[in-house]
Amino acid sequence: MANNFLYETHMHTSEGSKCATNTAAQQVQAYKQRGYTGVIITDHFINGYCTCPRHLAWDDKMRYVTSGYIAAKKEGARCGLDVFFGWEFSYKGADFLTYGLGLDFLIAHPNIDKTTPQQYSKLVRAAGGYIAQAHPFRKASYIKKIDIDPYILDGVEVFNASDPPEHNQKAEKFAKKHGLPMQAGTDSHSVNSNFVSGIALKRRAANIQDIIADIKGGLVELIC
Repeated sequence: MANNFLYETHMHTSEGSKCATNTAAQQVQAYKQRGYTGVIITDHFINGYCTCPRHLAWDDKMRYVTSGYIAAKKEGARCGLDVFFGWEFSYKGADFLTYGLGLDFLIAHPNIDKTTPQQYSKLVRAAGGYIAQAHPFRKASYIKKIDIDPYILDGVEVFNASDPPEHNQKAEKFAKKHGLPMQAGTDSHSVNSNFVSGIALKRRAANIQDIIADIKGGLVELIC
């Protein structure tokens, strides 16, 4: 691999995602040991499989969404792994990785969890954020049949380490057809993954915007 700086783009922690089996600190330690430069924490949003209690006020719910990231950031600072914030927005089983925005944006948009993907994308992009559809051709009992709208996307996860090859191949074909930037990720829920994915950069990202710029510019290598 020509690019030397490795980044996980799709990761869950037990602090923020009900489906994750390891803590943020454990995830960070595992990726540090694997030689990664950084990770993007993408715990489920409150319209997905989030650990956040439903009775909380909106601001408190949004702080809860950041809990995995905050714990990962602390461990990353200790062990030397860069940690960036994102989340995974859900709509009828479709999932959208969202980067480039923070707690201020979430607090300022109460009930954004109830928006359609089109409405959500408009709000995210207007604020300078980035939205990529995760595992767009995944099949599962909880996923309802929906159309994939290329016009609301900044990128596509064309390789998800948790999906079979045929689903990833469809995603890559879709991205190429619509000229959308491509990325890869593990969809990591545990430190016990046999294979971890992500992207490789030629430079060390100073911030999440550097990662977004390199994905959009087609400057990343996919780890797959």
